Amino acid sequence: MRDIPAVHRFTTDPAIAVYGSLIGRAAVRAHVQAVLDEVRAGNRAPAFDDLRERMLERLSTAQAEGLIGVINGTGVLLHTNFGRAPIAPRALEAVNALGAGYTNLEYDVESGERGSRYDRVASLLREVSGAQAAIVVNNCAAAVLLVLDTFARGREVVVSRGQLIEIGGGFRLPDVLAKSGARLVEVGTTNKTYVSDYRDAWNANTALFMRTHPSNYRVHGFTAEVSSAALAALARELEVTSFEDLGTGALVDLSPYGLPREPTLAEEIEAGLDLVAVSGDKLLGGPQCGIIAGDASLVSTIRRNPLLRALRVDKMTLAALGATLSAYVDGRLTDLPLFQMLALTQDELFERAARVCAAIPSLRIQPVLTMAATGGGTLPDAELPSAGVAVTPALGPDAYAAALRRVRPPVIGRVEGDRFIVDLRTVRESELSALAHALEAAGH
Repeated sequence: MRDIPAVHRFTTDPAIAVYGSLIGRAAVRAHVQAVLDEVRAGNRAPAFDDLRERMLERLSTAQAEGLIGVINGTGVLLHTNFGRAPIAPRALEAVNALGAGYTNLEYDVESGERGSRYDRVASLLREVSGAQAAIVVNNCAAAVLLVLDTFARGREVVVSRGQLIEIGGGFRLPDVLAKSGARLVEVGTTNKTYVSDYRDAWNANTALFMRTHPSNYRVHGFTAEVSSAALAALARELEVTSFEDLGTGALVDLSPYGLPREPTLAEEIEAGLDLVAVSGDKLLGGPQCGIIAGDASLVSTIRRNPLLRALRVDKMTLAALGATLSAYVDGRLTDLPLFQMLALTQDELFERAARVCAAIPSLRIQPVLTMAATGGGTLPDAELPSAGVAVTPALGPDAYAAALRRVRPPVIGRVEGDRFIVDLRTVRESELSALAHALEAAGH
């Protein structure tokens, strides 16, 4: 055991020391000490290089517990586990420019007095939605909670049984309603709800008629649902507020990209709904946030809710959202990574796959046709023709997948039978070289 090197022999090694800026010097020392303690508990001391390799593997794993980039080879464009929509270069430039210094976040440059952060992207949101007013919070679930807390605390919210959704993480709409202090009133059945169901449920304590878009599921067959326009008209007649959790965040028709027709934010506002909530990091293609758009007086009431302070967004989110919305206003959709991925043809992707295969002849690898998906709780029935590479690794697909997760950046794909598939619709052109290197390294 006297042959075991001292801790400082490892912590001063350049390959190990570099992790100090990634996970902290104290953490590096603790991991080195843990490996040495394990050795002392054994019967022999490994060679220095073997110890160093064990420490590097342990430190690499520790680094992965922080936030790192990954190569998404799953073919799921809006992968919730990977952060959903990649941010556009112009949005990142705006974050860098405004995040690096001071801004007018809550300062009115014209009057020299305090301003409102919620005005910073208001005109762009009005432009893309057609709404009288809009406000931004930290995600769509927060937007729903804020609307319910503002208008329905202690009162009733009428929702179709077919729209009592569960979102990621096991959170259910009835639970969100209960947390807000509102009381849920279910109407209709799982597959059929009519306008008359809402009318019959209405009473003096009704605050909202709420509509939830089925963004992550579909009910097919013998079905009926109340349209946005019909629900909005009934709400006006009975003098209650109509509200929709549209969720997906589509601002344009996606059918030209081979996807099903989704209702857009502007269409739901035009249908007459008082308030509509959408996500910023799904089909909108921007940063994580929740947007509430609609009637100006109702949005003004929301602004006065003290809960808003706990749900507000920072200057960097507003900067990224503003740059993303500008792409819509200026007709520059291909500036957004989501639309760049959607626009790629299967032939283009197959050609990329052939290039990757040619770069690593040492592997059993071939280009294949695949099917990609939007993901992120959107368009559950939609698939996009795509292409990628299929590796048949000697060590088996599961062990190969594990090896790819250990490279930097990690490569995440999917196992199909005895093959490991990387779908290239979600891999950037600039990542192909790193992908080829990782696929080859993991196979040896």
